[in-house]
Amino acid sequence: MLNEAQLIGIEDETGDLTALAGGGVTSACGFLASGISAGIKVGRSDMAMILSERPCVCAGLFTSNKVAAAPVRYDRPLAERGCCRGAVVNVGCANACTGEGGYADACEMGKLAAEAAGVPVEEMLVCSTGTIGRRLPMGRIREGIKLAAAALSRDGGKDAAAAILTTDTVTKQAAVKVRAGGVSVTVGGMCKGSGMICPNLATTLCFITTDALVDREDLKAAAAAAAEKSFNRITVDGDQSTNDTFLVFANGAAGGERLSPGHPDWPVFVRALSAVAGSLSRQIVMDGEGATKFVSVTVEKAASADDALAACRAVANSPLFKAACFGGDPNWGRVISAVGNSGCRVNEADTQIWFDDVCVFDRGRVADEQANKRLAQVMARRAFSVRVALNAGDFEDTVYTSDLSYGYVKINGEYTT
Repeated sequence: MLNEAQLIGIEDETGDLTALAGGGVTSACGFLASGISAGIKVGRSDMAMILSERPCVCAGLFTSNKVAAAPVRYDRPLAERGCCRGAVVNVGCANACTGEGGYADACEMGKLAAEAAGVPVEEMLVCSTGTIGRRLPMGRIREGIKLAAAALSRDGGKDAAAAILTTDTVTKQAAVKVRAGGVSVTVGGMCKGSGMICPNLATTLCFITTDALVDREDLKAAAAAAAEKSFNRITVDGDQSTNDTFLVFANGAAGGERLSPGHPDWPVFVRALSAVAGSLSRQIVMDGEGATKFVSVTVEKAASADDALAACRAVANSPLFKAACFGGDPNWGRVISAVGNSGCRVNEADTQIWFDDVCVFDRGRVADEQANKRLAQVMARRAFSVRVALNAGDFEDTVYTSDLSYGYVKINGEYTT
């Protein structure tokens, strides 16, 4: 049984990675950040900025929601160039579904941030999060950009991580150090997210930095691989945001050899990037809106990779399963029902289900009274695992989810009021 620190910590089966306690988006050499109050939200910081002190390559993944927010539409072509040095972020307003006026606001926000940071306009990205359908308070945004640029520092990572939160209850940061390319390389990051979480091709808002020397096309490949097995494997409520953005910046400040897929240390770098993304994504689930449980759902021995993932997501997104987790109701039938409804190849006569180490269903044989008592004990834990063996093939996947609580309903029933 894992504790919370282990669940959200850095996974490293190879021993190559060293986790940096208290590390974050400015742990890598040559990166600055800030978090300030622009008056968008009352009584808290609400704008952040991240900046590389030197030229930088970047990789960006964005929401696949057909309704994309103005900052996403603004960022996509800039990120595709792969040469951005930083980003400015506001909370309190998503700048989504705001028409051409909202897009003009995003453009102005990027232009002003670039000027304040002293970089070309095409090197500054824009991110927004908050309520959909409201225009940005541009007067406060303009003043906030000046304050954020003036406050940039090597120690500003924690302030930035706090400034980007919405319904989050805690900041989310992670960093690791590895030996790659003959030098010590650092990967660090921060993210926000608590509700409207079921990313596809991206995350909530996530910013990862590294001082490794990497070409932009190789960085894009590494970022996609890291996101696929981390942020694309979490869910809180099955809803995908209009603003999801995953950005990785690499400035080469550590020196050393250029890392690429042909370099012997490339796998080490990819593991470091994936470890940071993995920790950040699990922190989101742990802090899901109203969440009281962290549940890992694994489907193994599936007939195909698609089957394994579909079955995982069906269970992890099932309101019935998530409600049972909240109440500690030992109703494993919610699991087999969701798997059967996922579209995967499944035969109940071949299927097995475990909650942690308790087998509740074994090829048609159901749990006895003693097993059900043990199951109730498992479900009372803050964190537990569900494992489904389909015994139809050799494929496996895992999705992380939270429960569905009264708290979630209250938060989202009163979100704009």
